Amino acid sequence: MAVSTDAPGLTAWERRRAENAKANNEILNNISKTSAKVFAAASKPAAQTKKKPARRVKSEPVQRESPMPTRRSARVAGIEADPETLKRKLDGTDGVLEYGIGESARDKRLRISGDLSLNDMQVDGRWQGTLKGLSELSSTGASTRPGVRPGVRTFTDEDISKTTDKELKALRQEMNSLQLYDKFEVKDLKLTKDRIYAMAFHPTEDKAIIFAGDKEGRLGIFDASQEPDVPVKEEDADDDEEVDAPEPVILGFKPHARTISSIYVLDNDPNSVYTASYDTTIRKLDIQAQKSVEVYAPPDDEQDSDMAISCMDFASDSPNLVFFSTLRGTLGRHDLRVPTSKGVNVIWPGLHDNHKIGGFSLSPRQPHLVATASLDRTLKIWDLRKIVSQKDDDGVKIDRPFLVGTDPARLSVSHAAWGPGAQIATTSYDDTVRVYDFAAQKWPVGRSLSEEEMKPAHKISHNNQTGRWVTILKPQWQRHPTDGVHKFVVGNMNRFVDVFAGATGEQLGQLDGDGITAVPAVAHFHPTKNWIAGGNASGKLTLWM
Repeated sequence: MAVSTDAPGLTAWERRRAENAKANNEILNNISKTSAKVFAAASKPAAQTKKKPARRVKSEPVQRESPMPTRRSARVAGIEADPETLKRKLDGTDGVLEYGIGESARDKRLRISGDLSLNDMQVDGRWQGTLKGLSELSSTGASTRPGVRPGVRTFTDEDISKTTDKELKALRQEMNSLQLYDKFEVKDLKLTKDRIYAMAFHPTEDKAIIFAGDKEGRLGIFDASQEPDVPVKEEDADDDEEVDAPEPVILGFKPHARTISSIYVLDNDPNSVYTASYDTTIRKLDIQAQKSVEVYAPPDDEQDSDMAISCMDFASDSPNLVFFSTLRGTLGRHDLRVPTSKGVNVIWPGLHDNHKIGGFSLSPRQPHLVATASLDRTLKIWDLRKIVSQKDDDGVKIDRPFLVGTDPARLSVSHAAWGPGAQIATTSYDDTVRVYDFAAQKWPVGRSLSEEEMKPAHKISHNNQTGRWVTILKPQWQRHPTDGVHKFVVGNMNRFVDVFAGATGEQLGQLDGDGITAVPAVAHFHPTKNWIAGGNASGKLTLWM
């Protein structure tokens, strides 16, 4: 039951928390109304009042969560120097195991089960000033890596002016004209307390609503249409009162016990926000009902119960089918109409010989085709229409989808994103973005692609050396571009976000702005609008519109 802000005997902290809860419920109600008319015309904003706002009163310090463990030397930890293996082991993303931290087996398998109301998951909704030390550490770690030159552009106005193709030049000018969101300062747009691992836009075109998931399982929600409070003028303030800058209202919840690795909002179900996590579960945030529902969790008695979910996607022809990959090289499929207690409908083990699948995606045109990217340094394409039985190394018979083709890389492949134009974009630790073009490819059942047919159409030199303190760079496509141009975004280690054309591999833009002090590693496109969001290692949002 909600606590009244006027109740006697409340401390300043309790009163502030009650006020935050009330404001959060109002925003969720607004989001729910927006979802119900997702493709309707935007309503006119309410008239601004000129009433002088109440002055902010300093509250007692909020008790914060304990800081993250001290940084440890890989040599002392006895970990090999392969870049992504090192990142996973130090960062606690190798399965659900935390290397060298000394957790118990119970803690390693910890997950939040069952249905939860948002009040049960609510955390402090304003993040300003928290974990300042971690924020500075994240920025420093990103800027001092070899080969990184913060603020130095790799795509300039001169590149645009030299463009001879009129259509390409116009598109480049359009993408580079996107402006950094400035209603609030970047430093105040702290959506989560810890490093952002996943982001998503709500599909509404009325306004930009962004979801961000962090390393500790928190979900932050920000409505970019909100107007800042009018600040108190300095001449009207008391001598002993500080004048604060306007603060954004940010909702914060904790639906998962571990890292949120994927967030997805279906176009035909805008009231549901799906989140997948390293805690092995997939949950649905029901905006209208204001609760979080568990839609998938492996049975505790199965061997797969300790497999962290690394990525999630939905079949374009069947929104009831959710697909997910694990850090143990497994691909699973679950029917949302089946109770979670019955487990998955299908699970295919060992697609990459038990190596981590960092990212995968289904073809939007032909969702029976799956592209997977792995720590085993390969991109693989699978056909779900044909299931092949074979024996693993232990002689156990297993079923797997038919392997259509493989393309190896020099180092691990981080993600494989299949775009709406039949192109696949991948990022790899060999500092390359590869674009594969299968627009003219036929896909008969049981036919393998040759080595030549699996070669990328475009190879783009791109610094992907994120290290431990920056989330792995992954390409992300615009699902339904209204301008008809298939394009994707990927974070840039020099603190930009890069935009590329899928069909040609040409760079279309490089987005920056004042106040960006860390790498916006997690880049995300709005499904239809040319709105781009970036999330960094200190939980902050950068938004271009």
